[in-house]
Amino acid sequence: MTAADMLASDFATLPDLIHAHATERGAKIALASVTGTIDYATLDALMDRIAAALQRDGVHQGQAVAIVAASRIEYGAIFLGALRAGCVAAPLAPSATPESLAAMIADCGAPILFVDAEAAAALAGHAIAAKTVRLDSDAFRDWLAPEGARPAPVVIAPEDGFNIIYSSGTTGTPKGIVQSHAMRWAHINRNAAAGFGDAVTMIATPLYSNTTLVSFLPTLGWGGTAVLMKKFDARGFLELAQEHGATHAMLVPVQYQRIMALPDFDAFDLSRFRFKTCTSAPFSAALKADVLARWPGLLVEYYGMTEGGGTCLLVANQFPDKLHTVGRPVEGHDIRLIDDAGKEVPQGEMGEVVGRSPAMMTGYHGRREATAAAEWFDAEGNRYIRHGDVGRFDEDGFLTLLDRKKDLIISGGFNIYPTDLEAVLSQHPAVADCSVIGVPSELWGETPVGFYVPHPGVDASIHEILDWTNAQLGKTQRLSALHAIDELPRSAIGKVLKRELRDRLTEHRL
Repeated sequence: MTAADMLASDFATLPDLIHAHATERGAKIALASVTGTIDYATLDALMDRIAAALQRDGVHQGQAVAIVAASRIEYGAIFLGALRAGCVAAPLAPSATPESLAAMIADCGAPILFVDAEAAAALAGHAIAAKTVRLDSDAFRDWLAPEGARPAPVVIAPEDGFNIIYSSGTTGTPKGIVQSHAMRWAHINRNAAAGFGDAVTMIATPLYSNTTLVSFLPTLGWGGTAVLMKKFDARGFLELAQEHGATHAMLVPVQYQRIMALPDFDAFDLSRFRFKTCTSAPFSAALKADVLARWPGLLVEYYGMTEGGGTCLLVANQFPDKLHTVGRPVEGHDIRLIDDAGKEVPQGEMGEVVGRSPAMMTGYHGRREATAAAEWFDAEGNRYIRHGDVGRFDEDGFLTLLDRKKDLIISGGFNIYPTDLEAVLSQHPAVADCSVIGVPSELWGETPVGFYVPHPGVDASIHEILDWTNAQLGKTQRLSALHAIDELPRSAIGKVLKRELRDRLTEHRL
């Protein structure tokens, strides 16, 4: 079956698509990085050798294959080779503590672990039950099955596990989010209009992130080229994009912010860009407008969750008056808003976001109670996933997010949304970046406290900024304190780690 036939079918697997691309256009570059490139024919053969080696080592279909490393060509090949063997890829964050990594490896039950030099050093001295293979050394080449080796064929069903993505742990112990081949097929298949077939896609976020996979997997599924960055930096991104003639990119808001802030941004040739996307964190209307004005191609914001549920889409070029929203639900996705009692709220009112679609997690690995807590069922018994956000639909069906439900501050009985306060604080010329959290208060129950990164070259005291901000806010919203900080703690995909801000405040590490 040709790649075109597969993409037009009801279901196909990514390993089979890559094999079809290798047969039809084997010399096409599949993966590129600063260290080299690999074409589809070579990638396909390498996936066979990896799958055969996993089977040789007794790794069975359905078992997890764990990877802890920075993005590189070998990483992508191992991820894909594991899928060809019918295994479940478990990419883990190198930035996690060794203790957390050991817990995740044990949780997913991976009998084999692939690491790079940095991860190997971090895990040294920690008990890891899995067999460990260095993917950036001769040990990996020695571990591979011989050239020309082919794995025993496996039959992959839509409901079989594709990957386990672990949550960032910003709200506690990381949970393993199990995603099926059917869910990933939906991600690949629904991107027909995005032009991934001849895409050169910049992969600037880590491969353990669902944000990354949502663009990485369709690029390979449709036969495009994925350009892997080991670590993001704004200038390096622009240099690689110009060198490779990039057409597509998935970036998080803080990456857009850093790229657009470069004084010589306009000197780079980005004329081939057709499709830029953003997700994972709040994307301000002002930043969207700046990208629209100075960066060629469509700008599309996606709102959704790693767990699945519903997805909203905003094509910013088409709706410049809706940049404050995250768009409307995509076709086939049902998003509703519910109150604390689990009842749907009337049109125009605020509520917790719940979503349903073909792209939904199977559940949290080994955690039935956590899975049940993440679910909501409508009157007909249809299953939805709780997004954890509070939002409101406008009269045109566009969703405006107000905040994370867990970040809602209840002060003196009033609901305070940190994003409202951050929107005002960020307007002060001395503020380069900011975040607001709720802290316990004997008088009010909770009270809002702000953190900001000073803007270089703009002189203003904390008291001046605090007074200016509070003058713009309502009486119940005012910040009780403001702290200057060198840099906001963020995850690898740009989410502000508010729990760490609370910890710093408690420990006076400011």
